[in-house]
Amino acid sequence: MTERRSADPDLFRADGDAPVLLGSRCDKDEESFYPRRWTCPICLGPVHDVELSQSGVLYSYSFIYAPMFGKSQLDAEGYGVGQVDLPEGVRIQTTLEGDPASWRIGEQMRLVYTTADTTDDVETVLYSFTPAA
Repeated sequence: MTERRSADPDLFRADGDAPVLLGSRCDKDEESFYPRRWTCPICLGPVHDVELSQSGVLYSYSFIYAPMFGKSQLDAEGYGVGQVDLPEGVRIQTTLEGDPASWRIGEQMRLVYTTADTTDDVETVLYSFTPAA
């Protein structure tokens, strides 16, 4: 069985059917943040770690007609990027999966894994959003 490992354990966990985004919350200001913060950027007070929602709403998107950064495949078709609003009030900058023709602003999106590398029995993963339907 292949072990799944987060490409950046400070940003998300890879344990389960979908990635778990790791954020922060300031109870005084009732604000959540991603990525995690050491202090609240609003009041400079304490924050605590929270797991953010695994779904959200597509705010904006674009399709980049160039290879993804770090890829050596020059004939790649491109990739999608977007902003997804989570219920906690956080807007995530992310890559998008799925058919670009099916992306709609205001559409429900869900977190999925994207494989960055597979070596031996370890799959290193990133996270992306894809349409929930």
